[in-house]
Amino acid sequence: MASLSLKNWQDCKEELAAAGVKLPAYDAGAVKAAGMEQPVWMHFGGGNLYRAFHAQIANELANKGLLDRGVVVAETFRPFTLDEVYAPYNYDILQVVMNADGTLDENLIAVTAGGCFANSQRPEDLARAKRYFESSELQLVTFTITEKGYSLRDAAGELMGYVKAELEAGPDAAASSMGIVASLLLARFNAGAAPIAMVSTDNFSQNGARFREAILTVARGWQDNGHVGQDFVDYVSDESRVSFPWSMIDRITPNPSPETEAALKEQGWSDLDLIRTSGPTFAGFANTEACHYLVIEDSFPNGRPALDAGGVILCDRQTAERADTMKVTACLNPLHTCLAVFGCLLGYDRIWKEMENADLASLVHHLGYDEDLPVVVDPEVIDPQSFIDELTGERLVNKSLPDAPQRIATDTSQKVAIRYGHTLNAYLADGKDVSGLTYIPLTIAGWLRYLMGVGDDGKPFECSPDPLLSELQAHVSGLELGSVDAEAIHAAAEPILSNTEIFTLDLYSVGLGEKIEGFLGEMLDGTGAVAATIHKYL
Repeated sequence: MASLSLKNWQDCKEELAAAGVKLPAYDAGAVKAAGMEQPVWMHFGGGNLYRAFHAQIANELANKGLLDRGVVVAETFRPFTLDEVYAPYNYDILQVVMNADGTLDENLIAVTAGGCFANSQRPEDLARAKRYFESSELQLVTFTITEKGYSLRDAAGELMGYVKAELEAGPDAAASSMGIVASLLLARFNAGAAPIAMVSTDNFSQNGARFREAILTVARGWQDNGHVGQDFVDYVSDESRVSFPWSMIDRITPNPSPETEAALKEQGWSDLDLIRTSGPTFAGFANTEACHYLVIEDSFPNGRPALDAGGVILCDRQTAERADTMKVTACLNPLHTCLAVFGCLLGYDRIWKEMENADLASLVHHLGYDEDLPVVVDPEVIDPQSFIDELTGERLVNKSLPDAPQRIATDTSQKVAIRYGHTLNAYLADGKDVSGLTYIPLTIAGWLRYLMGVGDDGKPFECSPDPLLSELQAHVSGLELGSVDAEAIHAAAEPILSNTEIFTLDLYSVGLGEKIEGFLGEMLDGTGAVAATIHKYL
């Protein structure tokens, strides 16, 4: 068996080609060197989604001769990914597409030029990031920093303490992601105020608007503290100069899995061992599904690469919003979160295994088709019915895709407003009563039950990371499995279900609070009660 190496792929091209690996059609060294000198495209948040999706888009453009400078990846929080995942492989990536028939499509991506830790902890990298931003040749910056990366306020809507301190201290003291990005935009402004597109491709609705508001909050805070003038605030406020396009992204990208690692080793790969961390798992490879969508508002004031040639759907803002709303609030994300919380409660470690449970498969079908789809506005660039058919019939059931409910359950408190609150508000906006809904409130009740950290078998499990986890678990700490105490249930549920920062609306005021409490009570009625409650309402 031939020995295949990602670190030394240029020395074994024939063996890789014989193994069916698709190799770059461009001069990787030249593309990397040009990108490191001055990129036209930077990306913040070099996690598994970038490695599986954005890098593929750039790679396709480079293969077609439409991108001659590599993408520079930046991190703001910690340098681990750059130092331990990218650098050992010269920033090259093996993309592994997990097909439903069990076959693997492998694509060697060499278009990532390098990286920089844009943080004062590494001054030389931060200076290089500023130099990139100061150049008018930089056209766009994409982001996958997770929804919480844009958050500046707590559950009460107040600026977090560290954010207030940053705003008072000024741009040179920026340490949060939004503060650092704003400081880079300030460097660009001071160097001539060239236009630029700041493109959030994170998985939440109206991401561009949320990103813009966060940057403006920082800019105005600096202005209030005498660090910048109105002219800088005007610059980042003017979308003809600094745009924040809205987008929708969709590609299920699990953490690199032992199953994929084993398959690659059997194929002859010698240097693709998993890199385990306290959070996500990394590797020289990124495993993902074949299906993918990226819809971006075509607002690039400094020009852009031919992203559409890489499969990106470019459109106006309304279309991008409708595509995102279709996916995030109805046809995928709510179903994913439903499977996540119930999967954790029922002891599953893979989404596809949950879909073999007839009750869980039926539950997400009812949730998506019966309660979410009726209020979806067709974005026209993607058909909602076809999208959800593909999701439930092909994607969630893909046994080759090693996605875990525990991964999807991460940061659920930051997601429920969009995944369920939005649909409820859509019903209310149409003058419809939501108190008759079943599967949305049943899922929310499941989330409250999940927060107890006790499975349906009565055994404890570790809840996935969430910025509000300790606060939320404090509310449910008085609940006990096997004890259905209506007063205790209300005391636990009311602070969460009435919190408009979590759901955007008070669920009691629309007739759902008591209903959710009732579902939760049924799920507390001893071991096996979660499964029994789901079955009861199908």
